[in-house]
Amino acid sequence: MDVRRVVVVAYEAASLLDLACVTSTLEEANWHGAAPYYEVRVAAPGGNPVTCGTGLTVQAQLPLERVTGPLDTLVVCGGIGFEDAAANPSVVGHVRRLSRESRRVASVCTGAFVLAAAGLLDGRRATTHWRVAGELAGRHPEVAVDPGPIFLRDGDVATSAGVTAALDLTLALVEEDNGPDLSRTVARHLVTYLQRPGNQAQMSMFVASPSPADTLVKRTVEHIGGHLADDLSTAALAASAGVSERHLTRLFLRHLGRTPGRYVRQARAEAAAHLLVSTSLPMASIAARCGFGTAETLRQAFLDRYGTSPSRYRLTQRSALG
Repeated sequence: MDVRRVVVVAYEAASLLDLACVTSTLEEANWHGAAPYYEVRVAAPGGNPVTCGTGLTVQAQLPLERVTGPLDTLVVCGGIGFEDAAANPSVVGHVRRLSRESRRVASVCTGAFVLAAAGLLDGRRATTHWRVAGELAGRHPEVAVDPGPIFLRDGDVATSAGVTAALDLTLALVEEDNGPDLSRTVARHLVTYLQRPGNQAQMSMFVASPSPADTLVKRTVEHIGGHLADDLSTAALAASAGVSERHLTRLFLRHLGRTPGRYVRQARAEAAAHLLVSTSLPMASIAARCGFGTAETLRQAFLDRYGTSPSRYRLTQRSALG
């Protein structure tokens, strides 16, 4: 039987979800006929059990120091222990060594810090969890860090955003190896969305909410979500909130990290993305419902936000959903 050897590198205070997303997805692919078969093993320093950030313990199957190639895929997981892992010469050295014996290399979340420490991201585009992207860029200016996408592929090295983005990355690898039919089947059995494009933004209006401590911002955001087709200019929002435009802008920057105008544009683009996949409405109708006015304005906003056209997004996402 042909086998693809996959080694997932773990360390103290690694993320259990990072490990599970990768290993479970590949094992699910095996159940549904992946060919060649994925042989998935977790390696850790000394082959010792790893206490994950949750406090649960995972038994490593291989000592990292004794792993030899050739490997199909080397994956470094993230977790709150990434600082120590990236500063550990042994961990970094063995990741560097194994990268030379692997067809492809990947990291999940803060595992990118280990790849960067090993020099594997030099001159490449890479992503990581949005919260630490600035830190990665500051430590490794030779890496082109992009905090936006949920995963990136640059040559034979892939990096992903935080935690469950590992599902998206691993599904993409399964599709690359076996085609879209198997990756769709795996996603259905994992009851996960197949598949978010790699360039989808990490921070979504549907999961990112303002600080509940600021009721004015919260109320304004709720108004935006329920009135996308209305006048949502900063002036109109400020008048509705009973504050000056300058004060509203200051509050949005403090609590959401963006101006009201940018927030509105992002909310409209993400609402349009949802309608593109979940309905058969024509582009003009979606543009009107989401406050873009015309299909061309929607197209430009979509290109800015997702790096693809609305029609292409609808085609690929509906195809993925089967």
